[in-house]
Amino acid sequence: MAINVALIGCGLIGKKRAAQIAKDFSSHLVVAVDIDDQNTKFLQTEYGCEILSDWQTAVWLSAIDTVIISTPNHLTADIAVQALLAGKNILVEKPFGRNVEESKKILDAAKRFGKFLVVKTGFNHRFHPAIFQAKQFLDSGKIGKLLSIRARYGHGGRPGMEKEWRASKTLCGGGELLDQGIHLIDLIQWFGQQWKEVYGMMETKFWEMSVEDNAYVLGKTVGDVHAMFHVSWTNWKNIFSLELFGSKGSMHVQGLGGSYGPEILELVLRNPQGKIPDVFNYSYPAEDSSWALEWEEFKQAVFEQREALGNGEDGLKANLVIEAIQQSHAQKVLVSVA
Repeated sequence: MAINVALIGCGLIGKKRAAQIAKDFSSHLVVAVDIDDQNTKFLQTEYGCEILSDWQTAVWLSAIDTVIISTPNHLTADIAVQALLAGKNILVEKPFGRNVEESKKILDAAKRFGKFLVVKTGFNHRFHPAIFQAKQFLDSGKIGKLLSIRARYGHGGRPGMEKEWRASKTLCGGGELLDQGIHLIDLIQWFGQQWKEVYGMMETKFWEMSVEDNAYVLGKTVGDVHAMFHVSWTNWKNIFSLELFGSKGSMHVQGLGGSYGPEILELVLRNPQGKIPDVFNYSYPAEDSSWALEWEEFKQAVFEQREALGNGEDGLKANLVIEAIQQSHAQKVLVSVA
């Protein structure tokens, strides 16, 4: 049994997906679609796939059973709905549509057409080994009851960034909050249950663009876990930091590999007598394996006709939080997450 894939959107993330499919003997990249001929020709040369410029044709190909959507955000919902109508499993790179309305549009289509289809949001950060290990430690009770989460994520942009689609409210739907912030929103939700309320502030501090380049968020989950995070496009040295504090100890994940530095997990076990705690450090290979691990999980979900980890409902919930943060920023009040 093999998965036959149409990859729609062949930029940086699309190429990462294609590379993992090529390494998997039970997956086959059949067709690649992009408006940039250089992107598709590269994949054709590397992996021998067919290339198209028309995504509508691709999603209706009878040879295809799975569609990966890694396009600019304004195209996501229409492609996803059409793919579901065509009876295809879908993996939608985050965000799951530009906003709540588009998320619901995709899920409504899934309910109508996709009873036995896998619908997944591409939240690859869950699959970073340090983060995945931290979740296992939490679930096994290593640090006791989860009390709070603190996180930071950011980079310093690049020349001409203000002209990219990510800097367009129309094409992207938002700025840094929707770009990197949504990963933290999802991870906090994954570790600490669904968000309950948020207070947020967004600013455009440096880049000349119509969307925010910094966002600051404080909130609480339905599991009574307090959370705060800062995401930034003015973090001149790339950073990823996720800290989880529990009744028996804490965990700190740093780095994502590559320019974000080595992936490290620190586990701290509290000393009940108040003395120096026990500290354990875990390090992971420099190569980013999250894409391969996420693809393996998605593939198995397809084979077993079950829900994937990081499904479409999770994508909707993340966009509900984004919407609440935007409302909080506009009204300068604490907002409940719908």
